[in-house]
Amino acid sequence: MVRFRSVLSAALATVIGATLLTACSSDPVPTKVTVAWADSTRQEVKVSWTDSDAPNRITIEGVLSTSPSYVKFVAADAPNTWAIPVSAFPPDGNYKVSVGIGTSTGGMTSKLASSPVFDTSGPVRPSGASATPAGKGDVLIRWTVPPTPEDFSPHDPLDVPAKTQLYVPVVGRPGQPLRTAGPGTTSMRQVVKNLKPPYLFQLRAQNEWSTAVGGQISARSSTTEASIPAAAQYGLPVKIRGRSILQEVVCADEGSCVQQRTTMSGLPVVVLTQVTPHGRWTPAGRGKTTSGGHYEIPVVTSASRPYKVMTQDYSQIGSVASQSTSKARLTQTVTRIQTTGFLGGAMKKRGETVTAIVVVRPAMNTVVTFQSWNKLTRHWAGLRVPMRRGTAVVAFKVTQPGIFAYRFVIPKAMSLGRPLLGKTTQTLALSVR
Repeated sequence: MVRFRSVLSAALATVIGATLLTACSSDPVPTKVTVAWADSTRQEVKVSWTDSDAPNRITIEGVLSTSPSYVKFVAADAPNTWAIPVSAFPPDGNYKVSVGIGTSTGGMTSKLASSPVFDTSGPVRPSGASATPAGKGDVLIRWTVPPTPEDFSPHDPLDVPAKTQLYVPVVGRPGQPLRTAGPGTTSMRQVVKNLKPPYLFQLRAQNEWSTAVGGQISARSSTTEASIPAAAQYGLPVKIRGRSILQEVVCADEGSCVQQRTTMSGLPVVVLTQVTPHGRWTPAGRGKTTSGGHYEIPVVTSASRPYKVMTQDYSQIGSVASQSTSKARLTQTVTRIQTTGFLGGAMKKRGETVTAIVVVRPAMNTVVTFQSWNKLTRHWAGLRVPMRRGTAVVAFKVTQPGIFAYRFVIPKAMSLGRPLLGKTTQTLALSVR
């Protein structure tokens, strides 16, 4: 009895399955499903098929997906064609369009017929953009594009000729939204007019399927601050310190772009000087900014002259910084005492001849004053002594024992059209016994 019931159940299942299959396939399957671009703008995909004037359901089927991403029902009396907007296709995948007979209320009554598989590969994102000045306010933008990924559905119905990918330049300025700055191009270079830092540059790569943003350049303006010493000793290095402050543009997806302060390491910085009055500015030292935009550049001083610091134009992939210069300031040079004292030491015998010497830099020819301290009048008494090539020597005889004080006074001079500040040596103590 149990065996009879099992056989009966199997027979009923076979009959019911056959009945359902017949019901679902009662209408003929649509044939010749094709896809093509609706027109030259490539904004819509035209789907065409053949059937016996039945209502249809159109779906986009992913090769790797389990459910349709787009569903459209078409009435029985409508033409056997339909245009699907490009925006309905998921990007960067492989798909087909399937057509079957059915309605939104009655369900499907036929199997599906499908178009050939095609890809919806979006544009290749540009990278490696750089900016180079190309005249007054104009900038030449160059960029690179990685190799196109492998096409896994070559020669599909929606493939288009090469070089359909367009690059549209977009620029953001302070207080303005991102705006198109020129026509789209298939080239990998373009001159953008009237483009001065600070700005944010982007490329919008477009093809028939989607848009990708890349090739960004942050162009910053700069302001250079410098601390320049008011005086320095001749021939000795001084350190000129300062900071370079940048202004950059930041743009959100919507709304206006804003300008904000920033700093950057690695900016080239040069110290400029003017050797003679009204002469041209020439480099005196070079360096680069460190963390926080700071710099410190040693400069060996010579004659009195002005200095200023310039942050030079800087350009690398994805980043630009414009030139700026600090205010100029004169550094007065002070004569440097290289050597001074008494030959043979500062202890002498009464009646001995003493020789005092001073050596200065620069090695100039002038007249210096050799002074001695008068204990009674409490004043310095002076003797004029010639200096040749930076050296002055004076000899005198000591006749009384005691401790005496002397010094050299180096006068102010002129060097390369500017004053060289004089200097007085330290007091020279002489002991006579």
